[in-house]
Amino acid sequence: MHAGKHYYDEIFHYNGEWDMPSCCGLRIIVGDKRTTVIVTELYQDNPGSSVASSGRSLAEQICEAKGIDFNAMIYIECNPDMHSKLSFYQETCYEVQFYDDKCPTYRLLNEQETYELFKT
Repeated sequence: MHAGKHYYDEIFHYNGEWDMPSCCGLRIIVGDKRTTVIVTELYQDNPGSSVASSGRSLAEQICEAKGIDFNAMIYIECNPDMHSKLSFYQETCYEVQFYDDKCPTYRLLNEQETYELFKT
């Protein structure tokens, strides 16, 4: 299964768990005050760690590579619709909040919020 290219603007290569070569789809939307970073799971096209399992490490690698302020970023993890009967291949997008001293929190975006991310 392959993610449709309308979900991302470029392929981003990163070091996944145990420095495993990995890749994800990446879209960056620069706003007035904050930058939105959208990482998309590529399923079969990713030889390494998933975006969800890479978490904060992936976010930090993107910020370093793209010159983004980690503390002024909205970070979204997207699992694109794979047109499958299996529920874990349905489209879901989560806003992820990272904290220094505890696990990240995930907020499932609703259908309208997801549409707004990918309408262009």
